[in-house]
Order: sequence, then C-alpha cells, then structure tokens
Amino acid sequence: MNASVAPIKAVNDFVIKFANVNGTGSASANNLFAKALFRMGLPVSPKNIFPSNIQGLPTWYEVRVSEKGYLGRRGGVDIMLSVNPQSMAADIQEVEPGGYFIYDNTKALDLRLHRADITFIGIPLTAICNEQYKDPRQRQLFKNVIYVGALAALLDMDFKVLSALVSDQFKGKEKLVLPNIAALELGHQYAKEHFDCPISIRVETRDAVGDSILLDGNTALGLGAVYGGATVAAWYPITPSTSVVDAFDKYAKRMRINAGTGEHNYAIVQAEDELAAIGMVIGASWNGARAFTATSGPGLSLMSEFLGLAYFAEIPTVLIDVQRAGPSTGMPTRTQQSDVLSAAYASHGDTKQVLLFPSSPAECFEFGAQSFDLAERLQTPIILMTDLDLGMNDNMSPPLRWDDERTYDRGKVLTAEQLDSMEKFGRYLDVDGDAICYRTYPGAHPSKGTFFTRGTSRDEYAIYTEKGEEYEKNMLRLMRKWETIKDYVPAPEFKPAAQKTDLGVIYYGTSEASTVEALDYLADEGVYVDAMRVRSFPFNDDVEAFIEQHDRVFVVEQNRDAQLRTLLMAEFEFGPDKLKSVLCFDGTPISARNIKKQIKQQLPGSNVTPFQRRFRRAQGGAA
Repeated sequence: MNASVAPIKAVNDFVIKFANVNGTGSASANNLFAKALFRMGLPVSPKNIFPSNIQGLPTWYEVRVSEKGYLGRRGGVDIMLSVNPQSMAADIQEVEPGGYFIYDNTKALDLRLHRADITFIGIPLTAICNEQYKDPRQRQLFKNVIYVGALAALLDMDFKVLSALVSDQFKGKEKLVLPNIAALELGHQYAKEHFDCPISIRVETRDAVGDSILLDGNTALGLGAVYGGATVAAWYPITPSTSVVDAFDKYAKRMRINAGTGEHNYAIVQAEDELAAIGMVIGASWNGARAFTATSGPGLSLMSEFLGLAYFAEIPTVLIDVQRAGPSTGMPTRTQQSDVLSAAYASHGDTKQVLLFPSSPAECFEFGAQSFDLAERLQTPIILMTDLDLGMNDNMSPPLRWDDERTYDRGKVLTAEQLDSMEKFGRYLDVDGDAICYRTYPGAHPSKGTFFTRGTSRDEYAIYTEKGEEYEKNMLRLMRKWETIKDYVPAPEFKPAAQKTDLGVIYYGTSEASTVEALDYLADEGVYVDAMRVRSFPFNDDVEAFIEQHDRVFVVEQNRDAQLRTLLMAEFEFGPDKLKSVLCFDGTPISARNIKKQIKQQLPGSNVTPFQRRFRRAQGGAA
C-alpha cells in the first residue's frame, strides 16, 4: 500500500520498533539487528520493553539509529515491524506520518486499521515458515530471523555483517549457523523480489563508533565490583538487579580463583530476603571484607532499617539499586528513577545516605569499583542509583579502563602497631578534624582497639549512653562528615550553551542522552540552556552556584513526584519558582521530544499550564 504523503527520507537517522509476543525468542533476533548496525559503524541505542510475565503478552524492542551519536530515546517511530496481532492497532497509530509499517500479511490486514499517510509492507512470514519448517518451535524462532533478513534488504544493510554475527553468536554450536543464515537469506530474497529495495529510509556503512562497545550496565557493575576488590555478595533475586550478581559471579569465577589450590576467594550468598542480605553485607564489611548487595525499590524499602544502622554505626556498606517503576510491585520490568528520596534519606531519624548516579556502562564500572573505596574511606553506606534502562539494555559506551597501578583506599583503619602507640582508642573520636573517625578490624590487637558496635546512642568511646549532649555531639559530627564527603564523591559535569543564557537544566543518570539531544533541538530554535549533570549526593557547592546563576532551572527526571527537585529544594532551600520539573513516569525512558516540549511549555510567555500541576489534578501522564 502506498502512502498519501511523501515517505520519510533518511540515511542513518531513524527509529525502528519491533512489536513481538513475549517468549517467542524475538529479543535475540532484534538484538542481532541492532548489533549488525553497530558493526557497520553506526551508533545505536536499543531498548527492550517487555512485560513481567513469562510469555504471551506484547513486547517491544526499539532501536535508535543516529549517525550524529544521539543515544537517548528521540520519541516517535519511523518504521514499525509488527508480528503481534494483539498490539497491531496501537502499533499502527504509533508510526510517524510518512513512515513504514511492516507486518506479517499471511492473514490479510483489517482494512479498518489502514492509514493513508504511512506505507504498509506485507511479508507472509507465517506462510514462509510453514512451508520451510515442520517443527512448531522452529517456525516460531526462524520467523524472527526471516524478518531481520528482509529488513537487511529493505534498509540496504551489509548482509555479510549479519552472516558474520550469526557465526559469532553460535560459536561452538556450528550446526546452528547455517540454518540461521539460511533463514536470513529467505527474508532477504523475498524482500528483494517483491519490493523496491532499499526504501527511503536506509543505512550506509560509517566509522562513527570508534572504539565504543555495547554493554549493559548490570554487567559493568558486576565487573566493577570485582575490580573494586569485592569478595562478598549477599542478595535476594529481584528484577531488574539480579544480573548484577550474576555478572559478579561470572567474573569472580575467572578472577577470584586461587591458581594453586583452585579455591574460591569470594562468597556469594542468596539470602532468604533483602533484609537478611543487607545484614550479611554489613557484617562482612564490619569484619573487613569488601561486600555489596544489589536490589530494586521494594528491596531498598526492606533494607532501610539496616541502612540506618550502617549510617549510625559508621560501617562501610555498598548497595546497588537498579530502579524500576513503583510503588509496591509497580511495573517491575519498566524503568524509572523512582527511589531517589527513599535512598537519600533511607531509614528513620536524621539520616543522609551517599548516592552515586552513573549514566553509562563505563561509569557503572568506574563507580562500581570506586564505591568500595568511598564506603571504607567515609565509613558509611554508598548507594549506586542506576535503573532498568541502563542496567538491562545494551548501551553504547566508551571502553572500560582500569589503571593497574591503582590501589585500594581502605580508609582510617588502625594497625596493631598504631594501637600500641596510642594511649586510648576512641571509635567515634574526631582526631583529624574531618569528622571521619578511626576504626579497627576484629582481632587487630590482642588487647587494644576493641569496641562495641551498637545502633543505640553512645559516646566517643563507643560506651552506651543516653545523655542528650553526647547524642547531639555525635549527630553534629555526622553532619560535619557530610560536608567532608562532598570533596570525595564525583563532581557534577557542565555543558554550557553556545550563547549566554538565564536558563539552566539539571539531569542525572539515564536522562542524560535525551536531555543533550533536546538541548540541541532547542538551540536550533534559538532557545539556549546551560546544562549540568549531577553525579552524586551530597551536592557540592558547584550545584548550588549553578542554580543561583540562572533565573530558571529545569530538572529532568523519570518519576512522578520530582524527587531530585525535592532534594535540591530541601538541601539548598530554593523555591518552586526557581526549579521547574520536566518529568516522565510511564515506564519508558524519557525522550528528547518530550523534554523539549515540556521545557518550551514552561518558558516565560508560553501561557501553558506547567506539566506538574496538570498531573496533580489527575490529568497527567508522560509522553
């Protein structure tokens, strides 16, 4: 079917979305497509959008292709490839005018679904599979491979790259290589024979990725934990964080094995629940091991009391929070930045926790390793705040780098010799004026350096007391330590606009890529915005100065309640007129178009009701 409007013309710049059925093996084929484009030298950003059931419900896989290197969601779909009748009506409506809808036309398309402004391309995928394969499972699996082959012809992809990828993917299982390549050829040949190839959206080989790699954040975190010296992981499985510990296990088996004895120099414990897991981590860390756990929002809620203990007793603790949509069970396979406030103030009482906000697999690796140094130097919990989008999707990233000369920072730990030279050891005594006290490992000295670790109030020598002045002295020292921490955690990064401006924007984590693209769109329209990426909490003075230097600052985040904005207002006492929210909380990564739209709506003179007030009247949602 031909469109009534001119087809979109694009080279190496488009969004394609696959509409599949969960549990049919489509993710592997879709990933093959994305990796083939990457091997052709094209920056890609794949997003797997899947339900939390095992199989049967609709699932989508979106690939952003951008020669310019935009790696966030753009918004909109130029090509939709649909093999799921259940979602087809909605999938058709999602295509941009002038775009393409590619579908399995073994069964005729309902004419009521027709749109005159897009091009329909029908490929009888089911009929081809029924003719070629007798086994039902093969028919299901190879259908996905056939449509990848057809796409290769329609988009003018390098078929040799696909063939080579198949060979790499099934290395060691050579009997699967030829059948998969044959399925690719079936789709490629059908498209060549029945359509004018390529279509108006196509790809050309480039050298635009350099030495970048495709890697998911959870794998990078697991590897970072190994390089950071972790030897203990205690966790309870929860989506989307489970693969962090899986990756740690994978790399520890290669790098934590005694070459002489074959013994494992690490321990991984699956606890009965998240509460037990964080307790094990605190216990191992107290004993001198580098230990961590990984969880998501519901687990963080359960861990909050133990996090308060670690904060108050000043025990190094590393927690990785791969955020998902909440509250309660929420949407466990959808992404959000939904735990910022609950993590920052985890536990009851006056508590502040250190947060790190990586935005790429490379930073997941770096922060994952650095978190153990920070935890021991600062004697406090360190919480790495990632999310499902970064954790479970392949992301284009700079290569992971490690300095072999790097040494671990174990912090202020007294040796037996140092204890011998001391008159009296005070566990919570501020000796150096930085509010970070000295600690000891159990058994460091036969008679000196012992203390009772407790969650109840105590004096500087760890002796139990309920004297108000002693409790207040300790709490004030912890606040002074909070100021010291600002010098250790990752500093913010700045991206000044091309022209002087009174507008600013703050973003963090996976909001970075889409925000940077949105700022380019705004600059093209004459709207210039200075940008700052927050990488940690506590915020240092540069964050406060950036806000003060601008009349209006937009805070981009992926949650309903503007949690980072709330945190900034609480820490610096800025008013709501200064900080404006740009929000997305529908479970998909925020898009550049959405960010641009919300910023423009809130510019002076726009006369548009701010997004935040709309959803407060129960009329909201996210584009």
